[in-house]
Amino acid sequence: MPVHRSRTTGRSHLAAAGTLLAVLSLLLTLPGTANAADVPPRGSAHLGMGVIAHDGQGGLPRDSRVVQTEGVDVSSHQGNVDWPRLWNSGVKWAYVKATEGTYYKNPYFGQQYTGSYNVGMIRGAYHFATPDTATGAAQADYFVNNGGGWSRDGRTLPGALDIEWNPYGAACFGKTQSGMVTWIRDFLSRYKARTGRDAVIYTATSWWTQCTGNYSGFGASSPLWIARYNTTPGTLPAGWVYQTMWQYTSSGPIVGDHDKFNGALDRVVALANG
Repeated sequence: MPVHRSRTTGRSHLAAAGTLLAVLSLLLTLPGTANAADVPPRGSAHLGMGVIAHDGQGGLPRDSRVVQTEGVDVSSHQGNVDWPRLWNSGVKWAYVKATEGTYYKNPYFGQQYTGSYNVGMIRGAYHFATPDTATGAAQADYFVNNGGGWSRDGRTLPGALDIEWNPYGAACFGKTQSGMVTWIRDFLSRYKARTGRDAVIYTATSWWTQCTGNYSGFGASSPLWIARYNTTPGTLPAGWVYQTMWQYTSSGPIVGDHDKFNGALDRVVALANG
């Protein structure tokens, strides 16, 4: 007598597989869920990369009686920059990405760093920190060795540490709050030992609170460069009573990332001279 074999098991397996794929697809679309396709290539990070996604974006700065000096920050994303046009528009200072981690050097650094200087700007270099790839001291050395140094020529700003959301993974780079504070301290200590200057700290208040526990111990020495795309700088991280610089937009004229120095041009020169 012929035996009739049931196909229920096969259909059940197919149904289960389909359900699993549907769940995985849903998970990949949920906010905050990592998707490998969305992770940018190493080296592509830049100042303020995560600001809009995490803090949102509001209006432009309000008019103020406090004199402020316009600046820009650039990286390889801008390529060769039209520095004369920026100068003529009123931009008087600039920061240029030099390095990231211990594995990346901005290929446009020469044109951007020297070009800004040649039109008369006061300029400095910045380092995008990746605390999950190497120690703070090692990254400070890499930065200084590849454009992040300082000289008392009245035209060179102290190096800046860009410490913000990790575009390649977990926001705090896998560090505990105390571990992050230690990493930042190691970077700052080595930078000062190499250059004689305290590095500027670029960050956003929400990131600083999340990833350092709103640590207040660097405000007495490192100038603050705050990131906030809104009408005011907002609440500052603990330890600072005012910001030295403020990145207020990523969609400004000529070059997207525009900044305000909290003072007249002579104060920019004072920071350069140390």
